[in-house]
Amino acid sequence: MKDKLNKFMQGRYGVDQFARFTLGVALFCIVIGSFLRTGIAGEILDMLGFILIIYTYYRILSRNVSARYGENQKYLGYTQNIRNRFDKEKNMMQQRKTHHIYTCPGCGQKIRIPRGKGQKVEIDCPKCHQKFIKRR
Repeated sequence: MKDKLNKFMQGRYGVDQFARFTLGVALFCIVIGSFLRTGIAGEILDMLGFILIIYTYYRILSRNVSARYGENQKYLGYTQNIRNRFDKEKNMMQQRKTHHIYTCPGCGQKIRIPRGKGQKVEIDCPKCHQKFIKRR
């Protein structure tokens, strides 16, 4: 069965970030539409969700790889700032386990100090060279 699926998908575009996004939006629309069954808004959201699912599977099964690649690159270009922001925040949360992160009062530069360096720390900002003292 797995071989048949692999053979069927050979030469097709497959799943990318844009397909994951459109599928997520479609499922969100369907779930919200199921809560709004009493009005026309629920029907519209259901219809929108099903149209997005059909479009997503059209993209996944498409043999026009260059067009689908171009669509994905446009999506990645539009969402670059948002994804970078989330990656930066994720990285900061991981670093908080091993470092204290302070902000320079003079220039706003973020400075990492390893944990366990004492109760009072004198920090020299590498950007503006302002010295300040922080307590832990």
